[in-house]
Amino acid sequence: MFVSDCLGLNALGHLTIGGRDTVELAQTYGTPLYVMDEDEIRRACESYRESVNRYYGGRGLVTYASKAFCCKAVCRIVAEEGLGLDVVSGGELYTAKSVGFPPERIFFHGNNKTVQELIEALEYGVGTIVVDNFDELMLLDQLAVSRGKVAEILFRIKPGIDAHTHDFVRTGQIDSKFGLALETGEAMEAVRQAVGMKGVRLKGVHCHIGSQIFDIEPFEHAAEVMLGFMADVKAETGRELEILDLGGGFGIKYLPEHDPVQYDRYMQRVAGAVERTCKARGLRTPFIVIEPGRSIVGPAGLTLYTAGAVKEIPGVRTYLSVDGGMGDNPRYILYQAPYEAMVANRAAEPKTRTVTLAGRCCESGDLIGEHMQMQEARAGDIIAVLATGAYNYAMASNYNRIPRPPVVMLREGRARVVVRRESYEDLVRNDED
Repeated sequence: MFVSDCLGLNALGHLTIGGRDTVELAQTYGTPLYVMDEDEIRRACESYRESVNRYYGGRGLVTYASKAFCCKAVCRIVAEEGLGLDVVSGGELYTAKSVGFPPERIFFHGNNKTVQELIEALEYGVGTIVVDNFDELMLLDQLAVSRGKVAEILFRIKPGIDAHTHDFVRTGQIDSKFGLALETGEAMEAVRQAVGMKGVRLKGVHCHIGSQIFDIEPFEHAAEVMLGFMADVKAETGRELEILDLGGGFGIKYLPEHDPVQYDRYMQRVAGAVERTCKARGLRTPFIVIEPGRSIVGPAGLTLYTAGAVKEIPGVRTYLSVDGGMGDNPRYILYQAPYEAMVANRAAEPKTRTVTLAGRCCESGDLIGEHMQMQEARAGDIIAVLATGAYNYAMASNYNRIPRPPVVMLREGRARVVVRRESYEDLVRNDED
């Protein structure tokens, strides 16, 4: 019935998450409100961890892509679950440092890291820096040598894989701002340069073919292509790379009809492709890293709103306005991301209305979804938008000077605020008088 296992109905017919009544949560903490089920997050971490251990014999690491949802509480959870952490900015690294995340389990990504970010990574002892381009390689080498350090690196490679997803979230093809291309020979040239440098130690390669992918075949093909490149590196330089980072991009269920691949099935199939290719190309099986983000936190979250005006335009559409919008969820305006929504206080009733869920921002494109099936709604109802745990808080803004919502985390039914609601004072805090 629901897109996430942590959702349900109670005796009042209200929507629940983690066993808690969402209407009650909205009344206690106000709206808009992000709610996350910590138990669901931990279950996803455990599932990934167990799959990697089973199919790679313990020679692998699950690394959480923190860009999906980064705050102190999530970094602590990931650390406690024994996962690594993928960061892409100095801000994400600072958040990890603030909770003492083990630096050796941090992977620093990004296509245009600043000098200051690379210095911070070196000083904190970040375990792996994923180098994106030649300029970064030379800069990192210079910075490391000048500090008497050696940075362990992976190269980000574009494997040329079609991920069958939205153009904005396809990152493995040659026409991408990310990484080094195989077809042009620049990836091999980067390897040749790195081998002769004193400030870096090349440990392996990384790829990421896209996001919200439902097929297994693109991941299998990416593994085969990357291992083929690793075999070419061995033949040309004599160096056998130790690490293969296959990135993330695993799809989740945003709509009831979505059918994402189970983590276990993905791991089994890709592990088979790795084993076959290594045997055929004369390679030792490398240490495998995967980087799920959305699939760990996405299904564990929802956003609660209070309904405002209902505007019915005969023969056109019905607008249902809420007290949030593109400031707390810009994904529809960015790439028409689909969501399921419902009236939380009447969740047991049938969905009889088709509405456009509109935000409160002064922007005609401020929509959370169009042609959405929902229960009959009126002003004052609590509206729940499901599976918003990833890329909602992470992408939130203060457009129209609207404060960002708080995040409430549930653990065994107990609620706590992990990110407080912004105040008007927060909005002007950095303004000069």
